[in-house]
Amino acid sequence: MGEGISITDDKDPFGASAVAEKEPAEPSRIEWKSIWKPLVILTAGFLILFWLPLGSNRFTGAIVESLALAKWYAREHVLLCLVPAFFIAGAISVFVSQAAVMKYLGAGAKKVLSYGVASVSGTILAVCSCTVLPLFAGIWKRGAGLGPAIAFLYSGPAINVLAVVLTARILGPELGLARAVGAILFSIVIGYSMHLLYRKEEQAKIDTALHMPEPEMERPLWQNGAYFAAMVGILVFATWGQPEGTVGLWNTIYSFKWLLTGFSAVVLGVLLVTRHGKEDLSVRT
Repeated sequence: MGEGISITDDKDPFGASAVAEKEPAEPSRIEWKSIWKPLVILTAGFLILFWLPLGSNRFTGAIVESLALAKWYAREHVLLCLVPAFFIAGAISVFVSQAAVMKYLGAGAKKVLSYGVASVSGTILAVCSCTVLPLFAGIWKRGAGLGPAIAFLYSGPAINVLAVVLTARILGPELGLARAVGAILFSIVIGYSMHLLYRKEEQAKIDTALHMPEPEMERPLWQNGAYFAAMVGILVFATWGQPEGTVGLWNTIYSFKWLLTGFSAVVLGVLLVTRHGKEDLSVRT
């Protein structure tokens, strides 16, 4: 009679254990799925900085040489190669009409004409694999088919006159010829393969070209040719390397490279001033 009922009995379903089971567990405030990558990067960066072998002459010499290479690249390559290439790409978008590009290099143009022109156009352009990118983007955005544009992108750095001549002089004329022919053939194969892979997009370009008007000659062809010749002259002569010999045509061109570059720049400036001066006068009148 005097014994009470304990509410803390282990067998009691309404005891503390049942209440604890009903309470949800507090979620973790650390989102490991979103922070594990930054955490790994920070840890790796810390370990790299912690174990830097600054006392090693080989390591410090490699760092100094890499910075020297970056300095040379900025001075010689970016300033003298990429900047003129961007100007040439801009000139393509301004002076060359979209209808004209699509007529000769478009997806609907004759394959022999478009791929033939695209695969050998890099012969007169002393461009490398970096410098050719703005030119590729310029002709592609102006309506060139993907296949011809890729053919130009692939063959341009490989078949420029300087590269072919250098290969022939060092490795022999047979390999120089093989380089030029192989680059042209492979560029056509790769370009046409890209055309087949993206044939739906190319067909859309062909349908667009059917509704394009005939290109109007806003300026004489010789004037456009002079524009591009002056800009290509700046690109070629500014990057003309010193030959091994002290006599010959290549050494003569190297001796006057900055005069030739300046002359090309003056010609370009005169063409721009005279042409745009006439356009401004015609607009004002």
